[in-house]
Amino acid sequence: MGMRLSWVQPEDLVGHAFAQAAEDGVDVADLRARWIAAGGDDAPVRSGASDVPAPPELRALAAELLDEVDARPSPYDAAEPTDLASIQAGWTRAPEPSTPAAFDRVHGAWLGRAAGCLLGKPVEKVSRAGIREILEATGRWPLTDWFTAKGLPDDVGARWPWNRRSALTSLAENIDGMPEDDDLNFPMLNLALLESRGAAFTTEDVAEAWLASLPAGRVFTAERVAYRNLLLGRLPPATATVRNPFRDWIGAQIRGDVFGWARPGDPAGAAELAWRDAVLSHTRNGVYGELFTAAACASALVAATVDDVLDAGLSVVPPSSRYAEAVRFARALPAEHSGDWEAVVDAIEARYGHLHWVHVLNNAALVVAALVYGDGDYERSITAVVSGGWDTDSNGATVGSIAGALTGAAELPRRWIAPLRNRISTTLAGFDGVGFDALAARTVAVAEGCR
Repeated sequence: MGMRLSWVQPEDLVGHAFAQAAEDGVDVADLRARWIAAGGDDAPVRSGASDVPAPPELRALAAELLDEVDARPSPYDAAEPTDLASIQAGWTRAPEPSTPAAFDRVHGAWLGRAAGCLLGKPVEKVSRAGIREILEATGRWPLTDWFTAKGLPDDVGARWPWNRRSALTSLAENIDGMPEDDDLNFPMLNLALLESRGAAFTTEDVAEAWLASLPAGRVFTAERVAYRNLLLGRLPPATATVRNPFRDWIGAQIRGDVFGWARPGDPAGAAELAWRDAVLSHTRNGVYGELFTAAACASALVAATVDDVLDAGLSVVPPSSRYAEAVRFARALPAEHSGDWEAVVDAIEARYGHLHWVHVLNNAALVVAALVYGDGDYERSITAVVSGGWDTDSNGATVGSIAGALTGAAELPRRWIAPLRNRISTTLAGFDGVGFDALAARTVAVAEGCR
């Protein structure tokens, strides 16, 4: 078949562009008809590349249709701005001086992010039903421990295969330190960015850091499209908007933590830093995901409750946006369903289950609901969100980061932290083998410099 590049070929992006247009209230029926009449498939490809490349004429048509979709306005455009001034106009808090970061809570955030990510790694891309079947077959339902292949019947394993690469380093029987993951690479890259550029860094600085430090094969969906756009000579914000149907997906939401940790107690200041990172690859709700996470992480280092953290996150998101609506919807669910987690996830699936498994809205709702359900309890929070499915490692990381910051490293359960062995593997230059204590110390120093 030959090499198939994922997440970049026009014919593989068209189905996703049509799906996002439908979400955005953009009528593309005429474009869809042209595509189907020419022999194209309008179903979004799940893993980034179709089995067979399109012939040149079909690929050219796909590129033309992507540009047509980009040019059509959405009825959400006014309520969901991407430019910073318009977003800030709706903020309920102004930037304020940050408070000194407590090492234990920053350390807890790093450890919590890593362990939550690691828990979700083997079942990334496995459906919620598949996760439950695996756990029931191995006597681990409801989820309260690492996943294991021990005792897993062959038929269940065949029906619900592990994430192939991740399972080698993320099952109970083979965890030996934190393996490489983009959910940790981006925080480390952003830490290095703040160390080298300070709080005045620009979106162009972020782009240069990606090109210098991240191989294209280490980024996915919106990030890979932005990377492609950079190599074609486009500059931000066009990197996020040209032929990028993934710009409302989860990629930016996983990149905001360090900007929060750099501005403890200052959600607005954290969101302003995060915006400069997010707009390299995302727009609208995709950007809001990073703003929300950065603001929540800024609060989690000083707050006492999950409610405080969610208030901080919402304070930087346009209140009439679909992202804010998802947060408010999910936040109320645990009380509405009397703490029945399965009923909570059923309700989220009923509203957002049609979205791709790495879209931002469904995953943000799951993250928020898990934080409320966990109420600051680290284990309860990460096991809930991972058992809910979709982007399990990214959601485990975000929930783990916030719950870990609220808890502090000293109080995190050892059985989740000890297997990390205070060591992370990465291809990022200068970071391979670094300890989480060292990352925390560097983050505290960066926060002092950003005050």
